[in-house]
Amino acid sequence: MLSVISEGEYKTEFSDEKVMNILKKTMDTYHDMPSRPNLVIDNNRAWCSKLQLLDYLYPDAKVICCVRDPVWVINSFERIIGRDPMLSSYLVPVEHRATLHQRVNYLLSPAGAFGFAYQALQEAFFGQFSSKLVLVDYDSLVTQPLSVMRLLEKELNVPAATYDMNNVRYTPPTAYDKALETPGLHEIAPKVEPQKHPLILPPDVVNRLAGGAFWRDRSMNPKSVRII
Repeated sequence: MLSVISEGEYKTEFSDEKVMNILKKTMDTYHDMPSRPNLVIDNNRAWCSKLQLLDYLYPDAKVICCVRDPVWVINSFERIIGRDPMLSSYLVPVEHRATLHQRVNYLLSPAGAFGFAYQALQEAFFGQFSSKLVLVDYDSLVTQPLSVMRLLEKELNVPAATYDMNNVRYTPPTAYDKALETPGLHEIAPKVEPQKHPLILPPDVVNRLAGGAFWRDRSMNPKSVRII
């Protein structure tokens, strides 16, 4: 739709006002905005690459970025993909599945599930719309879940809610994971707490990813992006 509006042969038919109306009504319809006018949650990782558009449509919107040390993110991907002895997960194209290094290289590439999200995060973090970001560090969330949620509520200016961190209930996206041939991809434990898993990445991969948690370095945050 954006390509038709901004680049297609009908580009001259769309005024700035009409473009905004089309995009906002599309969002409002998709998210059923009339029934939830003040709070909408959309978990698409592409928003970090669309902050300028988001600011244009919804100036007060925030993007919550759940971040974790890349070493452990890639370790989790490899652990989940490796559950299937046939290595049939669509997270990695078949021509890149033969070895761990091939799988990691693809995941880290701009086309990979991690690589795209990581590059988009960097673009948002260091870009001109960084004030729209709120980063939530995984380690903080799993060790101090209630404190993190209270800080997040305050940051988003939403009413305090009641949480049971020992009994998290949700509807698992089973169909989504099945379509990716990666069952359990979005599975979460009922209790919010640190999960201990062995490191299964070779030293060279770990070294390659070391230091990737740039948000933990204060000198890398000159714009004072909010980090919880």
